Amino acid sequence: MLQRLVQLLPPRLRAVLRRIPLLVVLYRWLRRGKLTRERYVFAALAVLAVAVGLATASDTRGLAPSGVLVLIVLGGGLLLKVRTLVVLLGVVVAMVAYNAWHDVPAIGVGMVATLTITAVLALTLARTRQKLGVQGLRGDSMLLELRERLRRQGEMPVLPDGWRTQVVLVQAGGSSFGGDFVVSSSDGDVLEVALVDVSGKGTDAGTRALMLSGAFGGLLGSVQPDRFLPACNAYLQRQRWDEGFVTAVHVVVDLRTGEYTVESAGHPPAVQFDASSGEWRVSSAKGVVLGVVPDLKCVPERGTLRSGDALLLYTDGLVESPGSDLDAGIDRLLGEAERLVPQGFESGAKELVATMAAARDDDCALVVISRV
Repeated sequence: MLQRLVQLLPPRLRAVLRRIPLLVVLYRWLRRGKLTRERYVFAALAVLAVAVGLATASDTRGLAPSGVLVLIVLGGGLLLKVRTLVVLLGVVVAMVAYNAWHDVPAIGVGMVATLTITAVLALTLARTRQKLGVQGLRGDSMLLELRERLRRQGEMPVLPDGWRTQVVLVQAGGSSFGGDFVVSSSDGDVLEVALVDVSGKGTDAGTRALMLSGAFGGLLGSVQPDRFLPACNAYLQRQRWDEGFVTAVHVVVDLRTGEYTVESAGHPPAVQFDASSGEWRVSSAKGVVLGVVPDLKCVPERGTLRSGDALLLYTDGLVESPGSDLDAGIDRLLGEAERLVPQGFESGAKELVATMAAARDDDCALVVISRV
């Protein structure tokens, strides 16, 4: 096939191409090896580079698109492996040298600098893709798919009439990934929710959060509720991470009676709003952070959600500030949440997070479970 394409070229052009040793070597290499998809892409980009170089050298009116060489190098960085990209860069350099030898005005210091910068970026991109084992922009699309999976996993299940839930996740610095995530499960009668905070923020903690969300989501609803946090702790113990700690709060709500149980593993305490008294009650559930001790023991707390009541779960990014006490941050959170009572918790959760996270550069999460 390659030989047929060469035969279609005009005799004069074939004669010119045979005078370029690098192109002769590339032609023999392509004929000798099997034409895989990468070889086809390389052949197309190399032929395009040669065509642009020859057109630029013979152009007398300054109409030749010499800037296409930059796009060729960038395309090689997206589609070729490092070794093949180096060969393509050799073709581009040969064409630039050929044009410089013909004193082409379009090939100046600016064009050479642009090609050099683009070549460095293309090599960096190709090396990263080669480590990941993906082609083109597939690595970015994989991250987008993982992000969407994490978001879908954080969506609360459909609940019976009389129950409302709201989940708000805000990543530090506007990143698409963060260390806070939510997993939930419901069979229609019982709702289980776990809010997890991986130490760190933004993309640094996002990779660990992506892995843990799948593991914890598989455990939730698969083990007995009182064994969920110990099972998560055992999983982290097997990982032997040295990158920080993980905190979590786990809530089990009986949707028929409103009775609930809260368990915490080093997480900020949950708070309940009692509509009958108009007061907030801070949970006393305690436990050690996940992955630190081999046998995790949590002190649970039980309560009941009646009509108008609400239960708030949140991460430390919402209440902690450098140099201030955690209790002060919780008091401020409850003060801001008090404003939500007239309008309803489910409609003002985003506003509450926006207010509390305005002056913080940390991942923030809030889960509201209310009964109406």
